[in-house]
Amino acid sequence: MTRLRVARLTGLSSVATKSIDRVAVASRNNCISKSFLALIVVFSLLTAPLWATPSSWLGTIVYADRARFATGQASVGATIFSGDRLSTEQSGGVQVRAGAARFLLHGASMATFSQEDSTPAATLALGTATFSTANSKAFALHVASAVIRPNSDRPTIGQVTVLSPKELIVKSTRGSLSIAVEDDVREIPEGAAYRVVLDSSAADPQGPRGAGTKGYGGPPRKPAKDKFIWYAVGVAGAITVWAVHEALESPDRP
Repeated sequence: MTRLRVARLTGLSSVATKSIDRVAVASRNNCISKSFLALIVVFSLLTAPLWATPSSWLGTIVYADRARFATGQASVGATIFSGDRLSTEQSGGVQVRAGAARFLLHGASMATFSQEDSTPAATLALGTATFSTANSKAFALHVASAVIRPNSDRPTIGQVTVLSPKELIVKSTRGSLSIAVEDDVREIPEGAAYRVVLDSSAADPQGPRGAGTKGYGGPPRKPAKDKFIWYAVGVAGAITVWAVHEALESPDRP
């Protein structure tokens, strides 16, 4: 009887051992699966920034007063992405820092942000905008078919006012600007301002070229090449308080 009991106990012990071994193997496999899953998660987190599109991030709002950001109120610290739209009330204003550029939207104005390769850009639909840049690739401003950007890597300050869908005023108070409509590219020197008409067939509202205007002389351009016409206008001594205190500083400062 004693031997039988020992045999039975030994048999039970063998079965229990096998069960324990199976549980251990399953537990080990489970641990391996969890470790493998953890590695996948970590790898995904590490590589996510490479798969994402961080270039859509353009800048940050650093000043806002009676301004709207998309459908809500604009606030300091909000991030601007490509496709975002800012607008201001009559007496409002909003300023954005975008890399090596500053962009100020004046009252009763509206602009939509975008990105051209690695260059922040905005399209001014109405009102007035002022921008300052530290280099020629820091910023580009669109108005209809016209593109205004700094003409050199010198610190530059420019201001653009939309008069109508085909008319605008472009001023440069520091550095020179480049205005382009397709292959028609011209320079606006420092201290100059021009009224631009985005229709080369439009009549001259200020009389013959060269009659009391600045910046004209020599033979007229060939109409076939002109994509726009422009007329020199006077320039105010300063654009805005922001232009004096902010844009004259290096735009890429923290």
